Amino acid sequence: MDSGETSLYPPINMMHDQNRWSFIRKVYSIVAFQLLLTAVVASVFIFVSPVANFFNNYVPIYVHTILIIFALFSVDYYHHKYPLNYFLLVIFTISLALRVGLSCVLASGNGKIIVPVMLTTIVVVFNLSLYTFWAAKRGYDFNFLHPLLVWVGVLLVIIIFTLSQMMFILGKLSNMIFGCLLFILLCGNIVYEIDNLIKRIPYTKYISASIILYVYVMDLFGYLFLLYLVLQI
Repeated sequence: MDSGETSLYPPINMMHDQNRWSFIRKVYSIVAFQLLLTAVVASVFIFVSPVANFFNNYVPIYVHTILIIFALFSVDYYHHKYPLNYFLLVIFTISLALRVGLSCVLASGNGKIIVPVMLTTIVVVFNLSLYTFWAAKRGYDFNFLHPLLVWVGVLLVIIIFTLSQMMFILGKLSNMIFGCLLFILLCGNIVYEIDNLIKRIPYTKYISASIILYVYVMDLFGYLFLLYLVLQI
């Protein structure tokens, strides 16, 4: 069999196609579970208002932040210890989902905007996945994007825009340019991470890979949520 023509992966990055496919399926399955769990938690906040009120009134925001950080570092440290790694992964996902669900409900009132935003996010991520696999099959590599997509770069764009808004009155065109740039950066992070799944990440790092991809997807969700919110104003 000519692996250069039939394989999904460039020859320089190939180990065992079946193992790599199993690794990719495992990561996508974990991320799908995390997104489903996030949707369930968000639904609880939407349809059970006492829950949202309780967390808003009696659970300070720093508690969520501490729990998210603790769970993130714990799951990264114990990523190779089964089943503790899965348990910590669930704790991390629920912790982040609580913050996301509460923020979305408080920002949008009844929280019904979450459903179309989540569907839009899924469609975007699905198409980005198709594109990345298509590009990888043809030998394209997105590793060159890494210097452009590190969080320092994304935060720098946000900080510059925020300071510009404070010092100058930016028009709709400037806001549109910034929005498009941020959207491209967020999508680029997802493409870069999927490319890493295909070519570079070791099989044993499936938990860490799942967390990174999940966080990138939730970042995109947060951006689209704000965009939907602004468009409704």
